Amino acid sequence: MGTKEKISEELLLEEETVKQNEIVLFNDEVNTFDHVIETLIDVCEHTPEQAEQCSLIVHYNGKCTVKTGDYKDLEPRCSRLLQAGLSAEIV
Repeated sequence: MGTKEKISEELLLEEETVKQNEIVLFNDEVNTFDHVIETLIDVCEHTPEQAEQCSLIVHYNGKCTVKTGDYKDLEPRCSRLLQAGLSAEIV
């Protein structure tokens, strides 16, 4: 095995051991598309296009992952989504 192959294999193993958490946003019958979009832009740093796509996915599929990352980064973001009246959880 060459050095390049060994490094690639080590990186793959390292990626598998780093657990990525996700914020999942759930559909509700209360919030408007505009409110959801504005909140995702503000809290999750989405582009307007990303936020609009997520709002549509949530509407039609019932849920959508809106942010992936380290739990320490996601926890305050999820709290802000909840404070804004959205339904979300970290998985």
